[in-house]
Amino acid sequence: MTPVDRLSRDEVRSVDQRTIEEFGLPGVALMENAGRGVFELLTSLKATGPVKICVGKGNNGGDGFVIARHLDNAGMPVEIYLLADPSELKGDAAINFHVARRMEIDMHIDPDLDQPDAFCEFLNSADWIVDALLGTGVQGTIREPYATAISIINQAPGFKLAVDLPSGLDCDTGQPLGECIHAHQTATFVAEKQGFANPDSRQYTGTIHVLPIGAPRKIVQDLLQKQDSGEN
Repeated sequence: MTPVDRLSRDEVRSVDQRTIEEFGLPGVALMENAGRGVFELLTSLKATGPVKICVGKGNNGGDGFVIARHLDNAGMPVEIYLLADPSELKGDAAINFHVARRMEIDMHIDPDLDQPDAFCEFLNSADWIVDALLGTGVQGTIREPYATAISIINQAPGFKLAVDLPSGLDCDTGQPLGECIHAHQTATFVAEKQGFANPDSRQYTGTIHVLPIGAPRKIVQDLLQKQDSGEN
């Protein structure tokens, strides 16, 4: 893969925005495609469960709810640990949270990680741990409760799969922003992220799988052509 096959933080945002605004494909459809893609990847990796999904309040967390739904529909043991107040969830993430609640998928809600021992116990029985805490938009030093949560996840014995990129990794530089998930597998969407060109990022991403989410090919081609021509 060459450098022009990777997208920056701003370019990732542009793909989503253009898909929704210019082509009329709702964000919830993109989230559905992303979550189902990760579910299918877990299936191909012979995941048997229990799968424990660690969820934040953004769209990355929304992907986690979709993954949980598909796992539950497939009869695989799955539980969610939500590190956010449900009232803070918005848009597509909120939609998928409410679907998961109505499906009665086991969900632990601990916005401030007030129960770190319970979080450790939650993770210790996992075959796979899905990191859906923080997405590509994160910048600056990782704050609590995510810093502690990431540290606990890294110490847990299960296989780790990061959604889009490992929580705590800078999308553009591939450098950790403090605590950072050490994933065995990373399911990234549309294209590799710019920071993945940094060889040091591999200790955090593990094996990278690029998954489609239904974004029109023209949008990505336009961005890659701009990269190739040196346009900003």
